[in-house]
This record gives sequence, C-alpha cells and structure tokens, in this order.
Amino acid sequence: MTTMTTFEAGPGLRTALRVDGWSTGVFGTFLLATAPLLREPLGLPTSWSVPFGVGMLGGAAALLLIARHPRLPSRLAVVVVAVNALSAILMVELAVIDLIPLTNWGRVFLFAGAAFVASFAALEFAGLRRRGPVAP
Repeated sequence: MTTMTTFEAGPGLRTALRVDGWSTGVFGTFLLATAPLLREPLGLPTSWSVPFGVGMLGGAAALLLIARHPRLPSRLAVVVVAVNALSAILMVELAVIDLIPLTNWGRVFLFAGAAFVASFAALEFAGLRRRGPVAP
C-alpha cells in the first residue's frame, strides 16, 4: 500500500490555484466561443483554438478540484507547477517556430499567454515552497 504525502497549503497557494483555475476556465470558454473570430486577426486556426479551449476547461476543472482538497497532495501541487511551466515554454515555442500560421498579433497573443501562465507557475511554486506541515 502506498501513501500520498499531503500538506497544509497556505492561503497563497490555495488562492493561486483557485485564480489559476477560474482564469483558465474563463479563457478556455473565450477560446471556444471566439474560435472562428480569432482565425483572421491572430492566424489561429479553429483546429487549434477549439482543442486548446477544451483542454483548458479540463485543466480548469482539475485545478479547482485540487484547490478544494483540505490537505493538498504534494505530488499534485508539483504537477501543477510543472504543467504550467511546460505550457508557458510550449506557447513561446509555438509563437516562434511557424507551426501555426500566426500573424504578429497571434505571436503577441501567445507571448502574453506564456507570461500569464509562467506567472502562475511562479506563484504556485512559491506557495509550494512555503507549505505548512507535511504528513504521509
């Protein structure tokens, strides 16, 4: 039998997870609702924006569920930081490698998104480092 290490999350980490979850959900909904409208000004095909939007809604649900745990599982908190950091890196990469036919506004859009996601990774990492007592 394995045990999961949990810890008392301070208000900073829990708040960061909640705000990350809600903002991810709002932005995922925005991407889904405006997918056809974003195609021209950003160069973001609906074949990319719709799956991104759906994925963001799933991620938002996961973040909000994690934030509701009375004691946060350490592993899940680390995964959240890693996924946010990786997402930021991949958004920068997508902006520069021409895999998607982005306009200059589309590149700015992805760079801004990467900065936003990286800020959550940093806030959640800081909250993880300031965590309360750990228990198996």
